[in-house]
Amino acid sequence: MPLVRIDMIRGRSPENVRAITDAIQQSLVDVLKIPERDRFQIVTQHDPDELIALDYGLGFSRTSGTVIVQIFTQRGRSSESKQLVYRTLAERLAEAGVDGKDLFVSYCENGPEDWSFADGRAQYVEGDLPVPGR
Repeated sequence: MPLVRIDMIRGRSPENVRAITDAIQQSLVDVLKIPERDRFQIVTQHDPDELIALDYGLGFSRTSGTVIVQIFTQRGRSSESKQLVYRTLAERLAEAGVDGKDLFVSYCENGPEDWSFADGRAQYVEGDLPVPGR
């Protein structure tokens, strides 16, 4: 169950925002093998001075088209799987008009005890949901 936060600079069309969110979801479905309806995305658009993403000395410049993707999901996937997520995101987002240099991804892992979907209960821990990968 990934929770995905997507940050971008304000000004994209609703259709482009949807193309970006759809590309991210399809990448996770294809690589992480999550169900199609396992979709939890938060899109936040910022004024240009509210999103700063420098290159950290890698020798490239980002544009106003920068998209920051934070993926929060359960631990247990291999480094190779994560790298495939990054590559797939870059490929799919390029189709939605996001240059690869403008894509910043952070992949954060946690455990089944770190999720509550409703009613103040930990559904994975209480057995209402199967723990992914088990």
